Amino acid sequence: MNYDDAPNEKENQGNKKNEQLEEFRVQNTGKPLTTSAGLKVSNNDGILKAGARGPALIQDFLFFDKLMHFDRERTPERVAHARGFGVHGTFQVYQSMKRYTKAGFLQNPSASTPVFVRFSTNHGGHGSMDTSRDLRGFAVKFYTNEGNFDLLSLNIPVFFVNDAQKFVDSHHAANPDPRTDMPTASAAQDNFWDFVASNQESAHFIMWLMSDRTLPRSWRMMEGYAINSYRFINDQGTSRFVRFQWKPVLGVHSLLQEESLIIGGLDPDFHRRDIYEAIQRGIYPEYEFGVQMIEEENEHAYEFDVLDPTKLWPEEIVPVHYIGKLTLNRNVDNFFAETEQSVFDPTNVVPGIGFSNDPILQGRLIAYRDTQMYRLGGPNINEIPINRPLCPFHNYQREGAHRQRIDIDQVNYYQNSLAGNTPSPTPVEQGGFDFYPEKIKGLATNAISDTFKDYFSQARLFWNSMSDVEKNHILQSFIFQLSKVKSESVRQQVVDMFGQVDHTLASTIASNIDVRPPSTKQVSVSASSPALSQANTPHFPYTMRVGVLIGDGFPDQEVITVVNTLVEHGVFVEFVSDRLGTVTGAQGTTITLDQNFYAANHVLYDSLYVVGGRVQNQAAFDWYVKDYIQGTYKYYKPIGVATTGAAYIEPQKNGELEGVVFASGTNNFGEAFVKAIAKRRFWNRK
Repeated sequence: MNYDDAPNEKENQGNKKNEQLEEFRVQNTGKPLTTSAGLKVSNNDGILKAGARGPALIQDFLFFDKLMHFDRERTPERVAHARGFGVHGTFQVYQSMKRYTKAGFLQNPSASTPVFVRFSTNHGGHGSMDTSRDLRGFAVKFYTNEGNFDLLSLNIPVFFVNDAQKFVDSHHAANPDPRTDMPTASAAQDNFWDFVASNQESAHFIMWLMSDRTLPRSWRMMEGYAINSYRFINDQGTSRFVRFQWKPVLGVHSLLQEESLIIGGLDPDFHRRDIYEAIQRGIYPEYEFGVQMIEEENEHAYEFDVLDPTKLWPEEIVPVHYIGKLTLNRNVDNFFAETEQSVFDPTNVVPGIGFSNDPILQGRLIAYRDTQMYRLGGPNINEIPINRPLCPFHNYQREGAHRQRIDIDQVNYYQNSLAGNTPSPTPVEQGGFDFYPEKIKGLATNAISDTFKDYFSQARLFWNSMSDVEKNHILQSFIFQLSKVKSESVRQQVVDMFGQVDHTLASTIASNIDVRPPSTKQVSVSASSPALSQANTPHFPYTMRVGVLIGDGFPDQEVITVVNTLVEHGVFVEFVSDRLGTVTGAQGTTITLDQNFYAANHVLYDSLYVVGGRVQNQAAFDWYVKDYIQGTYKYYKPIGVATTGAAYIEPQKNGELEGVVFASGTNNFGEAFVKAIAKRRFWNRK
């Protein structure tokens, strides 16, 4: 399929944001070359010179215009979440949420709300790789009829620190060494782990960071959590504490650590390429929108503080109500104009959604608008097309860099008599936003609430909730990270810190990084939350990527039947051989190859279908097939073996290898292979 032929027009008819953006789209193809002022250019090959070999003349304003614009093409990258990728979509609520909130976009199940979503890594720069071990951003901008609502989420439900005062310090500590600017997009360094050991409220976050959750297989298979506590407010003024989350319909799935490192070198754009191609194919990522709610009177009824951003609300205690679905169905037309210039700000809310006293949220309410104004050069960031609301906006704000509106009024102040005191405030009962009238008492203080200071109970809860495989991966991650820490003192502090989460975990880490076993005592928590384990996530074959290793002389009918079965189940199929071009089956069927062994790699596929065949350099072909099989088998992935592929991998005498499905001797091989693909990993494999 030609990915340039996007199947998006039908899906986006009636999308008001798409219609708004149409005004700003420009097609340059087939047009004469001009300057930005409209002057037609007659020569764009050389600068103006005094003779063909002479010096350049300063009067060549066309060259200077071109060069000076180029010199200013880059805006400062975000200080956090610099590497990102945006897509468009729609949101639809399942049923009216009027009982809980007066937010207009959550009232009508028959109406859809346009959205823009930006996925990102947190610590890597703009040019870093997609697959680094890092928390991911999942920022959603709802273009509602009441204004923009920006919901900023991470792919883990808890934050690094529990107070905004430490926000800057946590980022500085995770950045590369200021002396060397290394390592890139990695926390495997002394400063980061020194900060962790010195700020032990980070324990819960670090358990998530070391888990498989921070190595997502795809953004399409990644959860999003608005880590902060918000409020739902209904039209009677009743408030409830809420936390929001996004649940991928495809389930939550991850890469292995070694896979992520290899893929980062082979294809640093792995995640953005994955979602771009899925949308271009018409396979639209979907996420359910979940809400957890706690009544105001129950604010202090739990063992955790509902305002603490380093604590999650266990789903078994505070159920998740799925109230709507997000569908991503259109790629951007221009990365810079839409994704890079997009602005997300937690102060962009609508009536019916309010803030809590969550100290991280309180800090974010200040930080986001300020950083984007600096990055994009001025206060008029909401005039950029991707950030414009769909509803009209009128105020007394004027001028500033990049102002595009032409306000024709005489009056630009409030209050006034010359313009009838307009634009004027809207009463709350008519849709005006009002802050929740929370009762506030207490002395001004920098103190951290004592209810925030249980740092290890939920870290232990997370550990208890993991499967044996997940626990082993967490252990390996700690060893990998801490083995790169030069300071023995820092390594010892970290081991002692996580001895309070699990003594065996910390002791095993210690034995691998040359420090003493932990001197601390493990917290006494036996509870678990099955919802936290990826072992309990849905498994589908849909959109899994299968590499078909194939040469000439393949069994036509067998391969066609199997490939058709894979495609019917939504599996993405790529034909791989020793070259690009075509291969021809024994009965004359021709297949166009998608990849060759030199440009692809087994880690880029979720499964292999080993067919084999004849090629000019048979020895090299056979070597690559065996290398792909060994790598795929090593990473516990399923392998399907055609009747002609049996020479490359044979069943053990005591039965088939775990997760390897052979066409020979298997009834309905195609369906059996699909079932194995859906399982994704075979952890019992020897």
